Amino acid sequence: METAHKLIIITGATGTGKTTVSRYLTENYHIKRVMTHTTRPMRVGEENGVDYYFETPESFATKHYIEAVTYAGYQYGSSHESLNKAWAKAPFVSIVLDTAGAITYARNIPSDIVVLYLTIDDPNVLRQRLLGRGDEPKMVEARLQSPEYTRDLSLPDELKPFATVINNDSWPAAQVQIDAFMKHLALKAAGLDSNVANETMPEH
Repeated sequence: METAHKLIIITGATGTGKTTVSRYLTENYHIKRVMTHTTRPMRVGEENGVDYYFETPESFATKHYIEAVTYAGYQYGSSHESLNKAWAKAPFVSIVLDTAGAITYARNIPSDIVVLYLTIDDPNVLRQRLLGRGDEPKMVEARLQSPEYTRDLSLPDELKPFATVINNDSWPAAQVQIDAFMKHLALKAAGLDSNVANETMPEH
């Protein structure tokens, strides 16, 4: 059953432009991102409720998580509470996840999600993007050899019913695809279009 609200899950391998797409949706479509929770200390310049919900281990344990992980000794998670708070402000919201996290959402709230899966055809473009954002060359190569990177290079079968594939070799071309996706999503929400999910946008 279709719902009036949707969570746009932005996923894909590292360097494919997930954060860029999230910012584009916020700046051009006022799509707010779902705030996630963490027990790690707040960094200089960060704000509670803007970058994360910063929690104590005790307060973290009071939430009801759709997905949660422990990384470097700190807990991270996205909660039903945060998602519902975002939906109370707008019908469409977004979150950036790896494909494993996206699958967790697909299993838990399948009627509430659509997926933007980002790809890059040219590995050199991806490598240059990672280097361009300041990552050390050794770190870049380690990421490109990691099992998580290999996993996220392919759209998992479980996500295919929900996914629109966006090729991001060229950002201007990707913007055209994203704009078309948002138009379809708005039409579908209005009951006028049924071709949002499981669709690959045409190349431009």
